[in-house]
Amino acid sequence: MPSLTIGGASLAYDDIMPPGEPGRTVVLLHGFASNRAEGWRRTGWYGAFERRGMRVIGIDHPGHGESGKPHDPAAYERAHMAHAMLELLDVLGVGRCDLIGYSMGTRTAIAMALSAPDRFSNLILGGVGGRMFEPSDPARAEALVGAMLADDPDSIADPLLRSFRHFADEQGEDRQALAAFSQAPNPPPARESLAALPMPVLVVAGQRDHLAGDPEELARAFADGRSVTVAGCDHFSAIPHALTKAAVFDFLDGLLDDPFEGRF
Repeated sequence: MPSLTIGGASLAYDDIMPPGEPGRTVVLLHGFASNRAEGWRRTGWYGAFERRGMRVIGIDHPGHGESGKPHDPAAYERAHMAHAMLELLDVLGVGRCDLIGYSMGTRTAIAMALSAPDRFSNLILGGVGGRMFEPSDPARAEALVGAMLADDPDSIADPLLRSFRHFADEQGEDRQALAAFSQAPNPPPARESLAALPMPVLVVAGQRDHLAGDPEELARAFADGRSVTVAGCDHFSAIPHALTKAAVFDFLDGLLDDPFEGRF
């Protein structure tokens, strides 16, 4: 397992080089309670990018997978995590690349793009939509903390929080670290800051992803944004779906030229 400690954060990652000279590099950031192996390898994304001759870098967020798991919420401030991941890319010799995040990973991806806008050729945000602009709800955050720390997951009344808890247990994640992650003070991004980003942006979410909201609303916040809604999918089923991959590859190939027109 390759890992590096950067700025006090231990980051585990995969760096998969294709045979010969890679055509381009893609960096992948997973969602909450997931990890690089579950979010990207098992769901077929690693293989799909490898077949396209791309260098693939998947990173475990702090508090997840094989990365360090501090129990202090301050360790999970988004600006700090984004800075550490940018430094990791420096160490790996990654120049300009494509950046993809899913759910929680989209927020880190946005923070990275805002810190180094000239570094990323394309920005792909999955499992998110207009609800990203909603202010943080302390009660909701506290409920997520409670779900992570509950002795009996079946006692969790909220179906979505119960799903996240079961998912965390299935992955063997450190639930105290996830609870600390949920308590970090991370406000939503400002619309005006997103509008200043220069790169093309794709926002893609499942039609039944009520956690994300409308992907078109988020896409309109960017100067060069596009949205795709994947029919029939919710927050959990969209990421492995072939139609999500088709949307991403069409975008990277320049085939989604008309903003806000995508529906799969």
